[in-house]
Amino acid sequence: MNKHINLIKLSVGTESVERLDAWQQMRAAANDGLNRHVTRMWPKRALEIMRGGSIYWVIKGVIQARQQILRFDEVISDDGIRRCAIVMKPGLIRTQHALKRPFQGWRYLKPEDAPADLPEDRMHEEPMPAELSAALAEIGVR
Repeated sequence: MNKHINLIKLSVGTESVERLDAWQQMRAAANDGLNRHVTRMWPKRALEIMRGGSIYWVIKGVIQARQQILRFDEVISDDGIRRCAIVMKPGLIRTQHALKRPFQGWRYLKPEDAPADLPEDRMHEEPMPAELSAALAEIGVR
């Protein structure tokens, strides 16, 4: 039984999936080539996430992409506080667009509530403007 749970996170200040990808590549190059997002809270459901969960990225109010979560690493910050690094597989997988209201931190996202991945033949389409994408997602067009 492969019951897993996902995470969902706002990508604050990000304009597009391409910009998020470029930023992550730049940061990963300074480390071991893996993407990390450091957060204050350690997921209580980490074992469920490790069974195949992803982090879904909300960009400009719309879920637009996801990344597979590989593991969680402990990070002790400069102030001595224990934090959690969400370690993700490189590369973003575009998803169908779904509206998401603002929230702080990350949240759990059930697989049945997560938007589907875009079909392979649509993965490399020219992205539409964020405002149009949000308007289409609002009326249920994916």
